[in-house]
Amino acid sequence: MAEPEFTATGVRIGKRLRSLTRAGQVRITDGRLELLTSYGSEIDSAPVQAVRASKPWFAPDDRALADLNGKRYLLTLGDHDPAPGEPGPPAARRFIEAVQRAAGRSR
Repeated sequence: MAEPEFTATGVRIGKRLRSLTRAGQVRITDGRLELLTSYGSEIDSAPVQAVRASKPWFAPDDRALADLNGKRYLLTLGDHDPAPGEPGPPAARRFIEAVQRAAGRSR
């Protein structure tokens, strides 16, 4: 198994108004985006080329949207990157950039 290109823990993952997990994990490995529960069970996964990641309008800076397999997930990551060695999820902006980079799309 290759080293993950992006990993975030402690992520709140929701679908519409329903919270699926409050301490989930988001991982990009081998060209796939995986959304996992706090126990490591898979919520959803898809190749990064089929994923659309964006910033929702009028939302705090710690939120990102991820469209996988026709479903839209709201991810609540950190509002700023944690200090080196400190726990916590990275900023939503880093997640969106990681998806674009892994899919070969760049701004």
